[in-house]
Amino acid sequence: MCRVGVLDRFRRPLANLRVSVTDRCNLRCHYCMPERDYVWLPRTNILTFEEIERLVDVFVSLGTSKVRLTGGEPLLRKNLPDLIALLAEKPALTDLALTTNGVLLAEQVGALRAAGLPRITVSLDTLKNDRFLALTRFDNLSTVLHGLECAASAGFDSVKIDTVVIRGMNDDELVPILEHGRALGVEVRFIEYMDVGGATQWSMRDVLSREEILRQLASYYGPILPLEERTAAPADRFTLPDGTVFGIISSTTQPFCGQCDRSRLTADGLWYRCLYAPTGTDLRGPLRADANQAELRDLISADWLARDDRGAEDRLASSDRSTLISVETLQGEPHLEMHTRGG
Repeated sequence: MCRVGVLDRFRRPLANLRVSVTDRCNLRCHYCMPERDYVWLPRTNILTFEEIERLVDVFVSLGTSKVRLTGGEPLLRKNLPDLIALLAEKPALTDLALTTNGVLLAEQVGALRAAGLPRITVSLDTLKNDRFLALTRFDNLSTVLHGLECAASAGFDSVKIDTVVIRGMNDDELVPILEHGRALGVEVRFIEYMDVGGATQWSMRDVLSREEILRQLASYYGPILPLEERTAAPADRFTLPDGTVFGIISSTTQPFCGQCDRSRLTADGLWYRCLYAPTGTDLRGPLRADANQAELRDLISADWLARDDRGAEDRLASSDRSTLISVETLQGEPHLEMHTRGG
C-alpha cells in the first residue's frame, strides 16, 4: 500500500489516530462523567471490527502510523483481542496501544498480549479506597491495582499509569503514585485537569499546573531534570535524581497544539480533528454506502488539509474559563462527551 503523508494548515501530519471502540464505561469518573444520566450511542451505529480495520487502512495510506484504542472503557467491547490481532498484523502501524481503567484488565491481559498488543496505559488517580469511590462512584480500586500488577508482569513493551491531578482531591498523592509506578517498573504520567467534553464540574482553581507538580515532586526528591526529546507525544518527560522517568501532560496551562498530530474516531464513525472541536466528519455513512478507498482517502485528506484547530490554545487565551459545555447541551449531543470521542 502506497503511503503518502498529508499535512494540515500548520504542517502537522495525520500521524496518530485514537479509535474509540465503545462509548460505554463501567466507572463514572469525576472529571469525565460526573452527571447521573447519559445518552448512549445506538448499538446499530457502532462500527464493526471489519469497518474499523478498513478505516484504519485508509488512515495508514495517508501517513498514520500510530493507533490507540480507547473508549469509554475499551475492555467492555466484546472480543476486543480480535480487533487487536487485525491491527497488530499491519507493518505500517509502528505503534499500537490501548488505554483502560483497569477494572477488567486482570481477566483479559493474557488475551490482549497474545493478540499482539505492545503497549497499555492504565488510568489510576488514587491509591486510597475512599477516594477511588468518591472519584468513580465504584469500589473497584483493588481490582484496578490487581489488573495493573498483571499488566506489569505480562511482557508488554510498555506499561504506563495515567493520573489526572485535581487540586484538593488527589494532589497529595503524587509521590505515592510515582512510587507505586516505580515499584512495578511502569512509567507514571500526571495529567492536568482539562475542561473538555463532560467535565461539567471543571474549574481553573482545581487545576494543579505542571509547574506546581514539579515543585511538589522536587521538594520530596530533589532536583528534577527535563528529558530533551523531539516528539509529538503529549507528555513532557522528566527524570528524578535516581534516573526514574515520569511525564506530565499539561494541556490546560501549556498546550502542545503546535505539534499535535492526533485525531479521534468515535465508536460510531465520527472523525474529530481536535479534542475541543464541536463537530466531526461522518465516516460511517460513506463507509456503509460502499465508498471505495479512494473516495474515503479524498474525504479524510481534504478535511485534514483544511485543519487549523488549536483548541487548547484557544481555551487558554479565552477570557471565559467557565465550564466549556453545559449539561443540557451534552445531553442533546453525546458526541461532545469525552467518553464518546475517546479522550
